[in-house]
Amino acid sequence: MKRIQWPKAKWAAAAILLGAAATLVSQTPSPFAPNEVAAYLDPNVVNFVRPGLVIKVESAEVATDGTISAVVNISDPRGLGLDRLGVNTPGPVSLSFVAAYLPRGQAQYVSYTTRQATGAVSGTVTQAASDSGGVYTQLSDGKYRYRFNTKAPATHDRNVTHTIGVYGNRNLTEFGLPTNYASNTFNFVPTGAPVAAVRDVIRTESCNRCHDQLSFHGGSRRGMETCVLCHTPQTSDPDTGNTMDLPVLVHKLHMGKDLPSVKAGKPYQVIGNGGAISDWSTVGFPARAQRCEVCHEQDTPAVQKATYLAAPTRASCGSCHDDVNFATGQGHVAGPQPTDNLCATCHIPQGEIDFDSSIKGAHVVPTESAMLSGINFAITRVTNTGAGQKPVVTFTVKDNKGAAVPLNRLGSLSMVLAGPTTDYGYTKFGADVSTPGYVSENAINSPCSTDGTCIYTFVHAVPEGAKGTFAIGMEGRRTEVLLAGTTSQRSVQYGGKNKVAYFAVDNSRVEPRRTVVRTENCNSCHESLSLHGENRNQVEMCVLCHNPSQTDSSRRPAATVLAERAKPNQSVNFNVMVHKIHTGEELKAAGRGYTVIGFGGSVNDFTEVRYPAFSPNGRPGDKRNCAMCHVANSHENLTRMVHDVIDPQGLINPVKPVTAACTGCHITTAAASHALNNTSSLGESCLTCHKAGAEFSVAKEHAQY
Repeated sequence: MKRIQWPKAKWAAAAILLGAAATLVSQTPSPFAPNEVAAYLDPNVVNFVRPGLVIKVESAEVATDGTISAVVNISDPRGLGLDRLGVNTPGPVSLSFVAAYLPRGQAQYVSYTTRQATGAVSGTVTQAASDSGGVYTQLSDGKYRYRFNTKAPATHDRNVTHTIGVYGNRNLTEFGLPTNYASNTFNFVPTGAPVAAVRDVIRTESCNRCHDQLSFHGGSRRGMETCVLCHTPQTSDPDTGNTMDLPVLVHKLHMGKDLPSVKAGKPYQVIGNGGAISDWSTVGFPARAQRCEVCHEQDTPAVQKATYLAAPTRASCGSCHDDVNFATGQGHVAGPQPTDNLCATCHIPQGEIDFDSSIKGAHVVPTESAMLSGINFAITRVTNTGAGQKPVVTFTVKDNKGAAVPLNRLGSLSMVLAGPTTDYGYTKFGADVSTPGYVSENAINSPCSTDGTCIYTFVHAVPEGAKGTFAIGMEGRRTEVLLAGTTSQRSVQYGGKNKVAYFAVDNSRVEPRRTVVRTENCNSCHESLSLHGENRNQVEMCVLCHNPSQTDSSRRPAATVLAERAKPNQSVNFNVMVHKIHTGEELKAAGRGYTVIGFGGSVNDFTEVRYPAFSPNGRPGDKRNCAMCHVANSHENLTRMVHDVIDPQGLINPVKPVTAACTGCHITTAAASHALNNTSSLGESCLTCHKAGAEFSVAKEHAQY
């Protein structure tokens, strides 16, 4: 039966009519995730358009004359085949094809499909790229054979692994839906033999712990399997001379500001299409660059996940250690290394001690050395907890073997009292307490029994008339000298995992503070987030001090940059601080800033932070997926924040609690004006429009796909 081919202008009307008919039959829950735009649009249109794009390469071959072809299926997520021209199904689909092979005995691809690029430094170079000028043949609904214009050379090796990569997009913007992106790869051996060799070092899932949705070049190149086909040693940037070889590129991108070359004054840049400059010189790896296994995760199915341990190379290692000249031997203890043949001789996977020349040893984070004795806190009991009473805390401090650690071996040990948990920040613990909303006391001289049980009695009392639940947090650190008397001797300061105990100060039920984010979510990127001299490392502890009334007022007068001393104090309320830190570069681009004065007058400017999550169109800095940090839809629960936030450098001061949280990311004057215009002496009216299910709900406004 011949298909009806309607002009695109009639698609929307047809969608409404057909969708309305479907709606009469049944009402089903939306199949779309909260971060998909389709979840919030007219279901009649959405049910007809069926947004989404799935690309699957079903087969491929290289003929003996070098002709390359592949059969690819394009469909929506529920399996309906799509018309790539967008005539018989909504939205045209654009596809690009890459053909590459793994040379015998080598670990990286060489691409058959290439292009020429010319730049100021290298002149004209050949780069791996997609094919152009190929021919499509439609086989059935959504299924096409693509014959490459590029041919494999007559000398091509038919016994090695070949890979077809396909990436593309489906443009649905005329229906009020975003463009969909997808990629897929297919491995085969032209002779029909089983695929034995692959390149599978790092899985996309590992990247997405931080990047959320790894995608580049407009969004269509998605996943490591696609990246490795073009980012090979054969590809370089002619404008800078930098190689685009993936191991080198990725290491350098993540080292960023810590590259020796960048510290010496040479920016690390990649110049792309149209002369667009991507400068990675300000990137700070959130987990510390020596944590190789943040990316090289060893608990994934990746076939070659241990390659970084078993087969070190000058290119990979020298990409981070780019002050080493392997040709001359400068910066390399073992002298010149003309090949990679001897790298693994000295740099074995793991040696006998930390900090040796083995790969694991050389990359040990000092605070996580296996040679440390350890420091582990526990709060076993809190008594004397009524309003007007001074709490008594029973606690232990033990090493990793379970033995008690004498308190005189610690560098610091503090107990922090705050409350109520409905919202910290405005309780006063006495005229002698200058810290707003909490009191911190030195507990290092607490008496301890022979079994290591210690007792600390607070100097300050729970305020008279206090109600609800209060909290006590425990923090501390110690310093140990490792490998004493050797050339590798080092002093390591590290902290214990914070503990927080909750208790009622009246006869009410104990109600811990609301959980908005979890430390585990932070550590998805930061791996082991620890601040203030290794003292604070749990979100429950952070919020005791980083409360709505807290600013850097106690530190700003001593700022090491004189100009900062004259500026207003900076809010360090937790949601304001975290949102603004992660907004980073956007603040700078908007002519705003976020600088906190810390201990010793240190000036901490966060406007160079580049948030690592990618947008659907392949750009870093997309903060719309709130669930990367927030738990249990806490970003949609706008009712549990109580206190106004003191924000002397903000556009509004004091600022209402919901406005404070939202304008941490939504930094424009227009956004602040909108919030202020919808606030009265009775409070904020944010819930009217932005509560869950509302017309402009938080989830809907942050939808990405």
